[in-house]
Amino acid sequence: MSFLAFLILGLIAGAIAKLILPGRQGGGWLVTLLLGVVGALLGGWLGGLLFNAPLEDFWSIQTWIVAIVGAIIVLLIWGLLTGRRSRRA
Repeated sequence: MSFLAFLILGLIAGAIAKLILPGRQGGGWLVTLLLGVVGALLGGWLGGLLFNAPLEDFWSIQTWIVAIVGAIIVLLIWGLLTGRRSRRA
């Protein structure tokens, strides 16, 4: 998959993860989309490592599920980190 396709996949996965997760995550939509790209990278890496899944095809359902799950994981971690900061202040 090309870098541009990966970037688009991550942005869309971040938006879908934002819609799936309840509550507020700090940072707004821009941070969420950027975290979606990081989550897609994480999901792709874990998917390839754990399941030995070929994730090169942009239109593969495996690729999308792994990217969205990775984005959800990254958003949950981000929510935990930013939630702790706001409670301390």
